[in-house]
Amino acid sequence: MSGQHNPMDMVIGGDSHRGDPAAAARAVEQGRGFSAAGERDRAVSAFRAALKADPMNVDAMFALAYELDLVGEETEAIALYERVCETKPAPINALLNLAILYEDDEEYARAEKCVRQVLDTDPNHPRARLFMKDIQASRDMNIDDEHDRDIAKRNALLDTPVTDFELSVRARNCLKKMNIRTLGDLLRITEAELMSYKNFGDASLTEIKDMLSIKGLRLGQGLEDAHRRVRREVFESLRGGGNEAVLSKPVSDLGLSVRARKALQVLGIQSLGDLASRTEAELMGVKNFGATSLDEVKAKLAQHGLELRSLEF
Repeated sequence: MSGQHNPMDMVIGGDSHRGDPAAAARAVEQGRGFSAAGERDRAVSAFRAALKADPMNVDAMFALAYELDLVGEETEAIALYERVCETKPAPINALLNLAILYEDDEEYARAEKCVRQVLDTDPNHPRARLFMKDIQASRDMNIDDEHDRDIAKRNALLDTPVTDFELSVRARNCLKKMNIRTLGDLLRITEAELMSYKNFGDASLTEIKDMLSIKGLRLGQGLEDAHRRVRREVFESLRGGGNEAVLSKPVSDLGLSVRARKALQVLGIQSLGDLASRTEAELMGVKNFGATSLDEVKAKLAQHGLELRSLEF
C-alpha cells in the first residue's frame, strides 16, 4: 500500500480523535511504507505505534488488522476489524475482510451478516455478491461434511463386534448362534425375538439391555430402517398391480379376534404394511398371544397377498 492509497472504501473519523492524531497519522504513513517494501514486522510495529498515539485512529486499526492477518495473527486481526466495523457507517473493505476471517473460522452466520451489511448499502457490489455465494457454499459443504462424519461415526459404532463387550458365556454363545455379530445386528433384534430363542433367559436379556443402556442404546432401535425397507420392498412388488392401497389398509378392517387385536395395539401396529414388517417372534412375545392368534393373523395377511417378515439368522 502506497502513502496515497487508502485501503478502505470509506474512512470514518473526524476531529474528535483523542490522543495525538498528528503523530498517529505519521506512524500510519510510515507503516504503509514498510508494508509496501514487504517489511511486515516493521509495518506492524509502526501501526501499533499509531494506535498508541491515537487509540481511535481507524486507519491504524484497519492497517494493523490487515498486516496481522497476513502474518497469521487472525485472532487479533478479527478483534481490530470488529472495532473498525463499529464505526458508522462501517468501512466496506473492513466488513469484507472480517467476513473472510469469520468464514475461515467456520463462523458462517457472522460472515454472512458482514456481507449483508455491504449488500444492504450496495446490492450490486461485485465482491460482496461473490463472497456471499462463497460463504453459503462453504456453509452447505460444512453441513454435508458434518453429516458424513456423523454417519461414519455411527457406522463405526454399529460395526463394533459384540465380542468386544463383557458378556457372559451363555449370552455370547446365544448371540453367536443367532448370527448376531455386531452391535448393529443387536439393535435390529427385539426383546421378544431374543427371548424366543432356546436357552436365552431373563438373566442374559437383562445383561444385554444393561450393556446397551450404558451406550444410550436399546434393543430394536434399528428396526425402523428395516421396517421402512420391508415396506418399500412390498410396495415395489405390488406397484402396478392396483394393490397399492393394501399396505395402508387399517388392521381394524381384518376382523381379527379380540386377543389378536389387543396384541397388535400393544405393538402399535395400525396398518397391513406395519403388520407385514413384523416377525412371528415379535407377535409371540406379546402376553397372551399364542399359536392360534398367530395362525389367524397369518391367514388374514395371506388373503391380501402378504406375510410376516422373516427373521434371518
